[in-house]
Amino acid sequence: MRGLWAEAVGTFFLFATVIGSGVLAQQLGSGEVLLGVLVVTLATVMMLQLLVTMLGPVSGAQFNPVVSLVLRLRGQSSWGAMLVMVAVQIAAGIAAVLCVHAMFGLPILQVATNARGGPGLMLGEFVATFGLILTVLLTGRHAPHAGATSVALYIGAAILFTSSTCFANPAITIARALSDTFTGIAPAHVPGFIAAQFAGGLSAHWLERVLYPEG
Repeated sequence: MRGLWAEAVGTFFLFATVIGSGVLAQQLGSGEVLLGVLVVTLATVMMLQLLVTMLGPVSGAQFNPVVSLVLRLRGQSSWGAMLVMVAVQIAAGIAAVLCVHAMFGLPILQVATNARGGPGLMLGEFVATFGLILTVLLTGRHAPHAGATSVALYIGAAILFTSSTCFANPAITIARALSDTFTGIAPAHVPGFIAAQFAGGLSAHWLERVLYPEG
């Protein structure tokens, strides 16, 4: 239960940071897209560094169903425990969306209308998630003490260099479909993003096994 509570708290604050910083930038930045992206990037990097440092020793600071799946494939936990973990991540993410809407005086229940479809964005999500999982696995192998910094730096860079702005997480993709704000994604494009994310994560898992077949 300690691990599940850690995942719930961490996922909530991470997702609230992404969505809330986007709302704030949208409200104060007069619709300037570049400013919005930079604000979301800065807030996400800072919060991710903090959360992984704070909660990593408790739950592994997964906050992401792709990370949870890859760790399960590497022998950690069990399938049942993984599914519960993923359910907690999704529920905490949705709670974060509702809380952000309430904080900013927005309609609580929303459906996103931001179109994020097309092969280029799908490739962006594949690349973003591939890099994230490779960062998690190789940093964990070579410099576990630097895990928080490595993941935060990678996410910050990937928001800025990928066409999709690096969702890299099925749970936050679902949550962002429920927010018609700067960081939202129209529900019709959610399945494509999630498929690309799992494909990227599993490809990174495979490559790490190729590089280190001894386990």
